Amino acid sequence: MSARGIARRAPKNPRLINYLARDIPVRTLRNRQARHMTLRIDAKEACAVLTLPTWVSIAEGMAFARSKADWIVRHLDELAPHVPFADGQSIPFQGRRILISLFPLVGSDPVLSGDVLHVPGSAATIAATVRDWLMEESRRALSIRVAVKAAMIRRDPPPFRLTDPRARWGSCSSDARLCFSWRLIMAPIEVLDYVVAHEVAHLQALDHSPRFYAIVDRLTPHADYARDWLDTEGARLLRYG
Repeated sequence: MSARGIARRAPKNPRLINYLARDIPVRTLRNRQARHMTLRIDAKEACAVLTLPTWVSIAEGMAFARSKADWIVRHLDELAPHVPFADGQSIPFQGRRILISLFPLVGSDPVLSGDVLHVPGSAATIAATVRDWLMEESRRALSIRVAVKAAMIRRDPPPFRLTDPRARWGSCSSDARLCFSWRLIMAPIEVLDYVVAHEVAHLQALDHSPRFYAIVDRLTPHADYARDWLDTEGARLLRYG
């Protein structure tokens, strides 16, 4: 429990540092390309992430993390509380709030009626059912926009897959394969539209040059709004589920 009394999910197999009688979870990563130690906050798992060069020991890294404990605690306490996919919880969907409502019916799909998502099953299955529904809605919305944006640059719709990354909302590989966070369906539709435009633009410019941004602006009118929204609100989406 944090200093603000908010229960948070612990990351998998974290190391702990103690600060003012509080255990702080720290996940360590090795990076061969790293030149120095870095710390960041993983909003999804509510922990600090310590990246170490290969030549730095775990003990040295944890000593570095302890020296930054005040910074870690401050940023962890700024995270939104974790909200499970459970009966009675309110979650974002395409920029609005919907209420999860469980009903004991087996063998049917969730139904969105107004601002209420009626979810069949039980308390044991509701989280997975809601997540699967959100992923399917995300896939549907993304498929439409990928096809539209690709047509605007005279390309066939490329394949894409859904992921649940901690730091990226979308990506485009050198062989024109796209990835998107399924959580985009919880953001305003303008944000999803922008992320699709950003990744489809990479099909013509696999960089972040002025030409690339000109393509993005041609594909969507929402770039400025979406960037600001993701900067200020994006991390909150990682706290659901």
